[in-house]
Amino acid sequence: MDSGQLAWLIIATALVLFMTPGVALFYGGLVKAKSVVSMMMLSFGSMGLIAVLYVLFGFSMYNNIGGPGAFSGNPFADFGLQSTVDSDATGEGLINVVFAATFAIITVALISGAIADRAKFWPWMLFAGIWATLVYFPVAAWVWVDGWIINLGSLMFGEDSGVAVIDWAGGTAVHINAGAAALALALVLGKRVGFQKGINRPHNVPLVMLGAAILWFGWFGFNAGVTAAPLGEDGGTGTGLIIVNTLVCPAAAIIGWIVVEKIKDGKSTSVGAASGAVAGLVAITPACANLTPGTAIILGLIAGVVCALAVELKWKLGYDDSLDVVGVHLVGGLIGTLYLGFAAIDTGLFTGGDYKQLVVQLISSVAVLVYSFVVAFVLGWIIDKTIGFRVKNEDEIAGVDVSVHGEDGYALAER
Repeated sequence: MDSGQLAWLIIATALVLFMTPGVALFYGGLVKAKSVVSMMMLSFGSMGLIAVLYVLFGFSMYNNIGGPGAFSGNPFADFGLQSTVDSDATGEGLINVVFAATFAIITVALISGAIADRAKFWPWMLFAGIWATLVYFPVAAWVWVDGWIINLGSLMFGEDSGVAVIDWAGGTAVHINAGAAALALALVLGKRVGFQKGINRPHNVPLVMLGAAILWFGWFGFNAGVTAAPLGEDGGTGTGLIIVNTLVCPAAAIIGWIVVEKIKDGKSTSVGAASGAVAGLVAITPACANLTPGTAIILGLIAGVVCALAVELKWKLGYDDSLDVVGVHLVGGLIGTLYLGFAAIDTGLFTGGDYKQLVVQLISSVAVLVYSFVVAFVLGWIIDKTIGFRVKNEDEIAGVDVSVHGEDGYALAER
């Protein structure tokens, strides 16, 4: 890696880390004013805990997986990164560790939106640490290092098939993974008091817009930060294509979402525009390096429309996903991952390939969804039945900031 690539990786790492405070702002603006501190602390707690766990043993589980038959790498293979420090003369290896850690951090933080307004902090931290260990660290290794998902094409169709699961930056490992866990926790914790459509209006819309803007800003590092991937080498467009697609897909998704709002409700909202942008960013995450800009725009329109409709499902099906993690991240991740089966450059069903790309995309998506959901549900249920995961109803009604953290989000001076 040359000095320019190394500099870009450092910048991209900072961009991706900045995305988690963006999530905190986005989620914080969506909840009621008396829960904003609690909501943001779930994200900041994830930053503290997951960063430490990743350095201690998460990277070992991720980086040292022993082939498609292994669950993960040995967590003690490079405990605390001592071997990496001793062998990394340029610092490149350590920077790659931190870049990968930022993905783990934001994946865990995303889950918290499903349990807004009713979750205790320390049970959440316990869940976050165990879920990251049992689910995120191994799943990331399956998808990106040498696990069964990255090898699925050759396992099913032979090494000469040229087919492999495409997940550039985390359609399965990040968004489907987090969305499935979010659904599980929403079911475990149950519905908020007074659960019905319109239960809570966002208390701070500018905060939501600012959070969405920070997320979009950081997503260029999220998608284009993998400098070991093509950077215009081997005749490919590489990073340039990734950057363009990271612009146009969420832009198109904004249009799709606000058009649906206009048709359904007669008005297009700023929160809808922000949510549409995030839905498009989710959808393009696995696909940014493998779509033409035209097909990325189509993906964005589809994601914006479908996710705008999907967030309504909780009212019909009765699960209380407070901030629509399921409707945006699970559904958006599925759309982006499966869309590659139809439109991936050279291998999609409609772009020169055949059914095989769609098959491996579908299998990997369903497998991660089921695994994450089951582990999260069992883990959340055990925590809830032992130490308790949900606050008391009276604390929920009053707002959890004071009862859980002893703070007010807006301590206005008395007049």
